[in-house]
Amino acid sequence: MRLRRLKIEKSAAGGGLFDGCEIWFGREPDGRSNEPLAPLCLIGPNGSGKSQFLQLIAEIFQAAWHEHAPSEERRSANEQVLFDLSYLMTSEGAEKPETVRLVRTMKGRKAGPIELIRGEDEVVKAGTPEFGKYLPSMIIGYTSGDNETLSLPFLSSRSGYADDVARAALGNDPDKSIPDNRLMLIDYATNLEVLFSNLMLGSKDVRTEILRHAKLGDLASCRCVVRLAHSVVPKAPKSQVAKSNRKGIQLTAELEEIIDRLKRIATCWSVEDSTETYTFDFFITDVTREAFGHFWKDNAFALYKSLHKLALLNDLAIPKPTRERLKREIKNRKFASRPPQPQQEQMVFAFEEVRFWLEDRSESPVDYVSLSDGEHQQALILGAYAMVRDINAIFLLDEPESHFNPIWRVKFFQRLLDMTGSRGNQEVLLTTHAPFVPSDMPREQVMLFSRHAETGKVDILEPSIETFGATFDRILEACFNIRPPNSFIAEKQIEELLASDDVEKIEAGFQELGPSTGKAVLADHLRKLKNKIA
Repeated sequence: MRLRRLKIEKSAAGGGLFDGCEIWFGREPDGRSNEPLAPLCLIGPNGSGKSQFLQLIAEIFQAAWHEHAPSEERRSANEQVLFDLSYLMTSEGAEKPETVRLVRTMKGRKAGPIELIRGEDEVVKAGTPEFGKYLPSMIIGYTSGDNETLSLPFLSSRSGYADDVARAALGNDPDKSIPDNRLMLIDYATNLEVLFSNLMLGSKDVRTEILRHAKLGDLASCRCVVRLAHSVVPKAPKSQVAKSNRKGIQLTAELEEIIDRLKRIATCWSVEDSTETYTFDFFITDVTREAFGHFWKDNAFALYKSLHKLALLNDLAIPKPTRERLKREIKNRKFASRPPQPQQEQMVFAFEEVRFWLEDRSESPVDYVSLSDGEHQQALILGAYAMVRDINAIFLLDEPESHFNPIWRVKFFQRLLDMTGSRGNQEVLLTTHAPFVPSDMPREQVMLFSRHAETGKVDILEPSIETFGATFDRILEACFNIRPPNSFIAEKQIEELLASDDVEKIEAGFQELGPSTGKAVLADHLRKLKNKIA
């Protein structure tokens, strides 16, 4: 899948920042787009619209899936967006990709239905099998911190799934299978689900690559807990309902099956009847991996989805008034803060006591919480990319290297490439404030974001220089107008010394400065002053 062009007539995303914009995504069809991974890097100052743009892409595809299959995407976070999006899509069995368009325009006074157009004018209606074939199979979002801009459509998707599970379990058809979401949010809360799934059923190369940056050898042990009755969703009294229906949180047959599998695989497990809390302990061996592989067909993503379905029930542990308020905020697009999270003791599903062996197993296992933010982030990003192998998936990564040290940032793109393997084309859009990733990409894959000084609208351009192989200094200059690349205080001091004729003062200040272009210019200024005096 390759995005080609997006024209926005109207969108609530970013308060109308993109209204009237036409964006070209570069990467000619017969050029680098044939490579397994040709990501787009969105770079620019804070507030220039990068995160809102990722949000807009997610909302467009969510709206399309909601119109096509509302049983899979139950809600649309942006029902009024008017757009014309063209992209290359390789359908199953096709020899080469074809260009398709998703279009929504006004019909009378309201936003009309979304149309999918193949070729010049073949319109495919939502609800038909052909429509779904030309949509991305998965939309994976990642956010690195407290900025929840990108999260909005994903939270809408998540809460819809949790509500469907609750209705099915409490209704007359608990055996009904609840379809998976098409949107999947990866953040710190899902870190252990991603990591555990990859370390259980990922290939040996994937397991090694995910852990080696932290100098860890393998997963040693872990505990996961399932709580079905607690203070928010209490258990009903025996006198009111049968024991089989007393759980505070009712489960579908599918979720019951997942818990049964965990019972069969666990090294040991127990249940506390008063709170209906299941505790599963795993001591990780080759036999443990074989057991997980038996039930989940050696598929790390299948295991992740099962664990994530349990984790999605954590929404039900949030008080109902809070959940209803969150829905209203999402609908009215007033959502700006981190969504509420239940306390660890109130979560329906959670990992606890996760421990790892060091590379040489020379010491006792170390706790997962002892890892740094950067180690958590890298394991999460690489793990998510490794396990999602759908040919037409799209990844929307908001600052995926924000917690990395400079060495890891320099190597980040190469590590993504190492995880690509033989999979087909997937689309990846990532945002950054640093020059490291753009230096590994040609300028046609770099989108420079800024805000127009007069209108406040978003401007999106190619950088003025070739970014591939460019020094970090040149990228900072082209993308952030930083020249020379010194910190503010040091640059101010250099400017003051360059304006001075006091040789003694300049020599003293010169000795305080580290190597830089500014220091070289100051040295030349000092030389000219001394020659003038002589």
